[in-house]
Amino acid sequence: MVAKRSGVTEPFNREKIVHGVQRACQGRPVNEDKLAILAQQVEEQIRARGLAEVPSHEVGLAILEPLRELDEVAYLRFASVYRGFESLADFEDEIAALRQASRPDTLDGPARPEARPEAEPKARPEAEPEPHAARPMRPMRPGQKADM
Repeated sequence: MVAKRSGVTEPFNREKIVHGVQRACQGRPVNEDKLAILAQQVEEQIRARGLAEVPSHEVGLAILEPLRELDEVAYLRFASVYRGFESLADFEDEIAALRQASRPDTLDGPARPEARPEAEPKARPEAEPEPHAARPMRPMRPGQKADM
């Protein structure tokens, strides 16, 4: 059984996992078979805990890692909604963690970061623009010449 935030409990439903992840994978090269496998992995992980009731929050956490391995863009989409990203800094922090996780182990230990506790606020360093960062393009008005 899954305990929702409202206090209502309902049976675990693999199709709800597929449907939620499907929205995050929209437009991505992820087929239905891969989504079904992801949902199965999540269900197996939840059932392996041996608990009669699991908070829905834990189901969401169980989705994150397999989804990250499946498609990082879909992972960012899902995590941004699930974790309630509120700013560009939230995305930047998560992208930095993804980049760190994809690097090989370093002398300081494994590159893969531990899962962030949801209750703990994230520290956000001030972002400085990169000197080579491209400016966003704006539509030109009729008769306007491009700045080069």
